Amino acid sequence: MLDQELLDILACPACKTKVTLVKGSWLVCENCGRKYPIDADDIPHMLIEIGDKYRDVPVEKLEKPD
Repeated sequence: MLDQELLDILACPACKTKVTLVKGSWLVCENCGRKYPIDADDIPHMLIEIGDKYRDVPVEKLEKPD
């Protein structure tokens, strides 16, 4: 699980808005809706291209990232 201090400073690389931890394994931008997976080693993958892939996926349909 990501440390709260890290969560407090993370922002979406596309729009610079705060991200929220969802389902323990996703960071979701509160503004643009991009979703960034967190891998099994607790490393967030916050590239815009990755966030774009999941932008239209509803939060409730997000599955645990590989």
